[in-house]
Amino acid sequence: MTEHSPKPDIELESKDAVRACDLYFSYARQDMPPVQALAGLSLSIQRGEHVVFVGRNGSGKSTLAKLINVLEAPDEGTLEVLGLNALSEDNFWSIRSRCGMVFQNPDNQIVGTSVEEDVAFGPENLGVPTPEIRRRVDDALKYVGLSEYADRLPSSLSGGQKQKLAIAGVLAMMPEVLILDESTAMLDPISRNEFLLLVERLRSEKGITVVHITHDMSEAARGKRVFVLEKGRLVMEGPPSELFLEESRMKELGLDVPVYVGVVMSLCRRLGKKPRQEYLQSVDTAIQAVRSILRDCDAKTVSDAIGTSRESVSVESTETVLQVRNLSHAYEERGEKVLCDISFSVKKGEIFSVIGHSGSGKTTLISHLNGLIRPQTGDVELFESVNSMVWNTRKNSDVKEIRKRVGLLFQYPEYQLFEETVRKDILFGPLKMGVKPEAAEDNMKEAIGLVGLDETYLERSPFELSGGQKRRVAFAGIIAMNPDILVLDEPAAGLDPVGRRDVFRYIGELRKLGKTIILVSHNMDEAARISDRMLVLSHGKAICEGTPEQLFSGRREVADFGLELPELVSFEKLLLPDYPDLNLSVYEVEEAVDEILRAAVRAGKSNDKTSHEPDPVDGEARND
Repeated sequence: MTEHSPKPDIELESKDAVRACDLYFSYARQDMPPVQALAGLSLSIQRGEHVVFVGRNGSGKSTLAKLINVLEAPDEGTLEVLGLNALSEDNFWSIRSRCGMVFQNPDNQIVGTSVEEDVAFGPENLGVPTPEIRRRVDDALKYVGLSEYADRLPSSLSGGQKQKLAIAGVLAMMPEVLILDESTAMLDPISRNEFLLLVERLRSEKGITVVHITHDMSEAARGKRVFVLEKGRLVMEGPPSELFLEESRMKELGLDVPVYVGVVMSLCRRLGKKPRQEYLQSVDTAIQAVRSILRDCDAKTVSDAIGTSRESVSVESTETVLQVRNLSHAYEERGEKVLCDISFSVKKGEIFSVIGHSGSGKTTLISHLNGLIRPQTGDVELFESVNSMVWNTRKNSDVKEIRKRVGLLFQYPEYQLFEETVRKDILFGPLKMGVKPEAAEDNMKEAIGLVGLDETYLERSPFELSGGQKRRVAFAGIIAMNPDILVLDEPAAGLDPVGRRDVFRYIGELRKLGKTIILVSHNMDEAARISDRMLVLSHGKAICEGTPEQLFSGRREVADFGLELPELVSFEKLLLPDYPDLNLSVYEVEEAVDEILRAAVRAGKSNDKTSHEPDPVDGEARND
């Protein structure tokens, strides 16, 4: 691992796909000082290398990606891409035609009127012969699993399917450098894994260079090198396992480590063992490390390392606040049903998650919950026990009251911002709902306090804020309307680990205030950690419903529904041959380590010198 000063000297070699020296870049702002995004950044990326950039929101990752693809030009410094001077306009076309970039929000790069037309757009503009375009389009759609959607309107696709379309469009251009800017954020776990395997295959077979920007440290672990940016500077660099060994430094920078790394590091701390880089190479080496560490400790040491049990928060209410019965829906342009006979109920004060693969119908379902989409068949009803009231989204007279009581926050909620100041944007909803100005002002202050937004932001334009700050404003705008039920569609997508934790802290605070939360998420670990109950959708059908423990205990294979187990549960399941009674129903790393230690004590394997594998550092460990 390398710690970086602001201006390191680098060896510029022709084998580099990207070489940057002393890059500076600032974004201009109207009537305000510019915002510096890059501050003396220097680095090199070899041809055919898979590198990963991580860092907090606003650290300069996306800005660097735009510079590499010459969508922006640096204020100072030098930049060469594929041996070409990226500051010379004469080279812009050549660089752009050889670099493909997939953005976080697919709507920003979809231009075709049909799926296959959109995929063909890039190679057509590169002058690729028509027969070759046809082959590339077919191959790209097959790669991402959209072949059957070739004739569809892009607007008819789900968020995850749009992301696949954007990826296919770039793959069809056959770039030499593939830039992924949080491009898996809206994919379900299985689709994300399939795409990353495809990217690695293209890299190994075709020698493309992969520049991968992500907040997901499990994705970062797939790279050859990881660059850590902070405030536009390169502060750490090295192989993933080297950086993960510096867990405390990573956390200082607002970053996480993969689940398997967290388990091993916690176990080492508790048992007084020195963590080794060899332990952190992969899930397999981490599993072997856990076995080795526990084997070398006596039972008392293991027992003493068990932490204090944590109290879980659960909902005891039996009061139903929302009921969906036999709900079905079909979009005219698609024909087939996207929701098929869905029924479920939500209890007052609970956190109810809707999970499912991309295109399973999640966003369509939640759009029915506040009357944004009206039922074609079936019913959506809202209940209020105090006055024995029932409202139905089928009734025009009920919809206004339902929308007062059900707040809906979509994917990329910052796109819901539109007013000229933060204050006006947050106040817009409650005032439109008929809340008196004084009460609306009180609601606004309570909302910004809850999301940690200082009052000094109220007179600023929301469009001048960072991505994380915009997310807070959008969240505050919904909270200020004081709904009984909040429906949140991927509320933490695209945020760094600190931002994600903040979002789920807001959700926890809202729950304490008696609010009911309906959450849509692709992140199985987060959904399992926070949810009381979960509903699984697959191809528009409600497949199963239950607590996280019921869904992820292994009695049913979630992979059959296009999902994966939470990473922590997957890791723990690999230890079941050693500890058959290991409790898998915990979703926090420290709690999981407690359960592993308890299982080791019960199994009496701490002193078992005949355990399965030798220490991985001996170089003889086998993979399971």
